[in-house]
Amino acid sequence: MSRLDGGLIVSCQAYPGEPMRDPRTMAQIARAAVAGGAAGIRLQGLDDIRAGADLDVPVVGLVKAGESEVFITPTLEHAVAVAVAGADIVALDGTRRPRPDGLSLADTIARLRAEHDVLVMADCGSLDDAVAAEAAGADLLGTTLSGYTPERPKTTGPDLELIALIAARCERPVVAEGRIHSTGSATAARRAGAFAVCVGTAITHPSTITSWFAEAVAGAAS
Repeated sequence: MSRLDGGLIVSCQAYPGEPMRDPRTMAQIARAAVAGGAAGIRLQGLDDIRAGADLDVPVVGLVKAGESEVFITPTLEHAVAVAVAGADIVALDGTRRPRPDGLSLADTIARLRAEHDVLVMADCGSLDDAVAAEAAGADLLGTTLSGYTPERPKTTGPDLELIALIAARCERPVVAEGRIHSTGSATAARRAGAFAVCVGTAITHPSTITSWFAEAVAGAAS
């Protein structure tokens, strides 16, 4: 946990069908991010987690599965698989919505920890989610799902208000994640009370980054 304190976590993910959707590619991007100063790496998919097993920074692992609203490491079985693949921190849906396997978040965390020495990051969408996730035993509280559940509006940038609310109410560290697209936003998230800041798209998704520049160039006055 101390290695992430005040640091940057870089999320290295590519969507299905994209040219970079390959575990080796994601591992290479992760290594480049570590070389640039990343304190931690977030990887999605068991093969990607295995490919990043030799990274010398903490790895936050998850899988996206299923068709329900809860799809970030949605079941105990998925959480165990992420731990076995080599993640140091298992990220899972930390909302109060029903989980596909019928287990509570507290049961999921307890059963996972009974067999695996890992930390748990709860991807939350609201202050109430974070409070409940802390009570359930989560080690880290992420703002990952802010704006993706009905409880919070989708902000243009990071949900700084939610970061501050969780930091003031909860004892567990807050990881600011979601729509952090500039160094200024990352700084603002940290100042709002984030223990660590997680950035993905703005660092590791070239298709989106290219589109930002392409639109800017096309829209510029000649």
